[in-house]
Amino acid sequence: MVVDTEDTIAAIASAAGGAFCGIVRISGPQWMEAVGGIFEAEDLHNSQLQLVRWPSLFLGVVKLPGLETFLPATLYLWPSRRSYTRQPTAELHTVGSPPLLEAVLAEVCRHGARLARPGEFTLRAFLAGRLDLTQAEGVLGVIDATSEQQLKTALSQLAGGIAGPLFAVRSSLLNLLAHLEAGLDFVDEDIEFISREELLAELLTAAEQVERISGQMHSRGDSSRVPRVVLFGLPNAGKSSLLNALAGEEAALVSSVAGTTRDFVSRRVCWEGVDLDLIDTAGVDGSAEDKISAEAQAAAHTQSENCDLRLWCVEGTQAAMEIPPAGSLVPVLPILTKCDLLSPPHPAGFLPTSSRSGEGIADLRRRIAAALASQPSDAVPSTAARCRESLSLAAGALRRAIAVASDKAGEEFVAAEVRAALDDLGQVLGAVYTEDILDRIFSRFCIGK
Repeated sequence: MVVDTEDTIAAIASAAGGAFCGIVRISGPQWMEAVGGIFEAEDLHNSQLQLVRWPSLFLGVVKLPGLETFLPATLYLWPSRRSYTRQPTAELHTVGSPPLLEAVLAEVCRHGARLARPGEFTLRAFLAGRLDLTQAEGVLGVIDATSEQQLKTALSQLAGGIAGPLFAVRSSLLNLLAHLEAGLDFVDEDIEFISREELLAELLTAAEQVERISGQMHSRGDSSRVPRVVLFGLPNAGKSSLLNALAGEEAALVSSVAGTTRDFVSRRVCWEGVDLDLIDTAGVDGSAEDKISAEAQAAAHTQSENCDLRLWCVEGTQAAMEIPPAGSLVPVLPILTKCDLLSPPHPAGFLPTSSRSGEGIADLRRRIAAALASQPSDAVPSTAARCRESLSLAAGALRRAIAVASDKAGEEFVAAEVRAALDDLGQVLGAVYTEDILDRIFSRFCIGK
């Protein structure tokens, strides 16, 4: 993608089709020639528009050749670097008839502008430092959103939901690298710019943050991925019976013998328009000693950590209500099973259910669907797909830096790994980029954005 930011571009910026109002957007140094040849303000001469120094709007008309009447129009003007593209920018808002908007655009181009390419306005905003790459992809996510949840995700990303934490990590690593390189410059002096303990603490914090974000990109960035709901709890807590009741079929083996479930069982269901996978796991048992039981516990732990929602199942007849384990970022919904064996009132904080009588099953389905629908994705799919590899590489470089620092090897080796991590984070945020990366991102935009 050959980028020229010194000319003036124009495009129709409103949605396709007829509307009450349509928008033609112009950005670049020759905005006055492009606008002045077609727009006539009511209260001032066009030459005075060049004297405007702050965002303003002007009422007036648009004059088109061959059209006997003038079109009412409003000119919105951002004459300084405070615009979206950090260039003088203007928008003509007029009648939203597609043929008229095309005619307005043709006249603007005839007076010095050229037709913008897909995503060129946002590309200029990125190149001018107004947006980073994740925010630029957030703009695309807003344009392409087909549901309220997708729109929320894109708006969160546009507001810096991903970039903020990554910029904080990158800033911390830059400071750390400065300390390391200062120490290398004064290696013969008895000066310690950062202690080994502080170095390891900084590296561990950065690695954990990058790995967390990387895990989110892998687990939730795929728009085709079906959410996973895991049932977990102590042995014989009624998880398998509950899965069968929720799925409406005998999917899991049910027995009164604790520890019957050794491997996880999965069933695909659809509730309230939400597709999801229900997963039954082995009961949580810290005393498992034989190899098969240990493998079942490991599989249960893996499933409960790599899911979107966990159902903590507690048997209603238990005297002491178990509290779900802490430390996981996955949301937990506490469920009281076998509530038909327990006289009301039921313990607070738990959703009572009975696989035998069906009590609470329909309500639980609705709650699961609502919980999944309300969960924000961490990134629009295009961002997640682009960033996965770079974040994984950055996390790997930081783990190698930790290993080197723990072995008390030379700080030049630690610095090399930190530089590698910074390069990978830079590719995510756009501090480091190539024309190929820009082309792949902005070619998916529509013209006018």
